[in-house]
Amino acid sequence: MKKIVCFIISLMALLACQEQKQQEAGYIVQVSLGGWQSPDYTADQIIGRIDTVSQLIPVQRVIIGWSQDKEIYRKVGEYLHARNIRMLLWLPVFAETEEVCENSPAVDLWGQVPANYDLAAGEGFRFNCPSDPQNIANVVAIYDQRFSDCGFDGVFLDRIRTQSFVGGLGGVLGCGCPICVERFAAEGVDIEAVKSAYEAQGDAFFSVSGYTPADGFSFENPVAAAYFKAKGRVVSSSVAAIADSLRSRGLEVGMDLYAPFMAPFVGQDYAILANHADFIKPMLYRQTFAPAGMGYEYDLLRKVLPAAKGYPDLKMDTDFLHSQLKAMEPYACGKYPGIEINYREDIVPTSPEYVSESLKAVLSHGFDGAVLSWNIMEAPLSHLESLKYHTTFLTPPSPNVYVSN
Repeated sequence: MKKIVCFIISLMALLACQEQKQQEAGYIVQVSLGGWQSPDYTADQIIGRIDTVSQLIPVQRVIIGWSQDKEIYRKVGEYLHARNIRMLLWLPVFAETEEVCENSPAVDLWGQVPANYDLAAGEGFRFNCPSDPQNIANVVAIYDQRFSDCGFDGVFLDRIRTQSFVGGLGGVLGCGCPICVERFAAEGVDIEAVKSAYEAQGDAFFSVSGYTPADGFSFENPVAAAYFKAKGRVVSSSVAAIADSLRSRGLEVGMDLYAPFMAPFVGQDYAILANHADFIKPMLYRQTFAPAGMGYEYDLLRKVLPAAKGYPDLKMDTDFLHSQLKAMEPYACGKYPGIEINYREDIVPTSPEYVSESLKAVLSHGFDGAVLSWNIMEAPLSHLESLKYHTTFLTPPSPNVYVSN
């Protein structure tokens, strides 16, 4: 009888612990300062917005960057640290560092630099070789030389990938520089054989025999399967080296990832990356019509590869969101899925209802929390107001209570 009582008490304690974990789901917010030069916002504007958000939800971390204005970080950091909120530098890795250091560009398997992506605002995406030792060293040097005295508690690594289908096939079939070719060979992949297979098959090189959320796409061609598996190891091991170097400095490291179903195409191996990160942030963007938007990227894949077979119609609804959240579950690091909260009419047409729907789905998986992406400064007040219904697993009220944009 005593054993039964002890078992019941232990079970109740475990359930209480799990419930407490659910009640304590935390949030990370991102502040985009608009590039390397003068920040788009003042420290007071940033502090004011974070203060507003903190009154609605428990903010654990703020990802901010990547202007070189040190004073803004020091002032914002003083405010955050007084409230036990960690400050992480938003740091690009394999793209957008050309203004501050010289990098060798990534090339496709035929040695050509893939097309850049240009947003309407003029944001450029030229990706750099993920294997060049100098490129890797440059990332750590940027932190050491420009940001190490600003009071950061950690670093959030962005652009830890190759170009996606926004750069056409050349963005995905790369990098093919001599250094990368050697690294692929070490992984058992002959790049000349990959090129020959693609040249012989065209779009059919990418054909798949099936898709499951747990295993992703199954390539029909074993050469394609081996190539993308090796690409994940090549790119992600370089990211791991950067992360380890930064963590050796006592810094927490977070990582920006594509949704699981698209990650293999850009060289992101979740298993490798999760082992070198304190937390991961898969970009589960269902309402983003720009790079990393789930539907945007998948539509581009099928547009670029019209003759490739086996790609199913995937609706970017909550069922698909849950499938991607479930695919994250095996990885043993902090998990903070990213959902859009900012608003731009033509690029991120979010709504309070959408924010509420996405957060409810994320929190139902019992992860550590969520990242409010990708710029809290562009979030309408109506979006922020909806956050207060998601500090726990409570069901939010009917959408008709929200204020429209």
